[in-house]
Amino acid sequence: MQASVKWCGDKTFLGLSNSGHNIVMDGNGGAHAPSPMEMVLMGAGGCSSVDVVAALEEGKQQVIGCEAQLSAERREQAPRLFTRIHIHFVVKGAALDEALVASAVKDSLEKYCSVCLMLGAGIEMTHSYEIIAA
Repeated sequence: MQASVKWCGDKTFLGLSNSGHNIVMDGNGGAHAPSPMEMVLMGAGGCSSVDVVAALEEGKQQVIGCEAQLSAERREQAPRLFTRIHIHFVVKGAALDEALVASAVKDSLEKYCSVCLMLGAGIEMTHSYEIIAA
């Protein structure tokens, strides 16, 4: 996997993914685009969501929606690392098995999500979920 990031002036950067997609990042705390740390947080939510949806589909669940709502805390001093991340999954579908949803969420954060696992043991990672019947 490869990527590039080009400085566009001020504290704005353009990222180009290996798959050919562009994303603007803002080093001004997200004034004009997501900040790099917001991108990391969204990456954790996206990676976890892929795992949760795949596990539920594998379990023959009728999933029609999945939203990961993330909240994070960071150190006050530099480097401003994440110290805590909580991911709340809102899963929508018909007759979803709560045990399978709980297992999919837990396994994503503890076994499969590359981004969450890469963030390391220094971060308190928690999760919760709710099921909305469709």
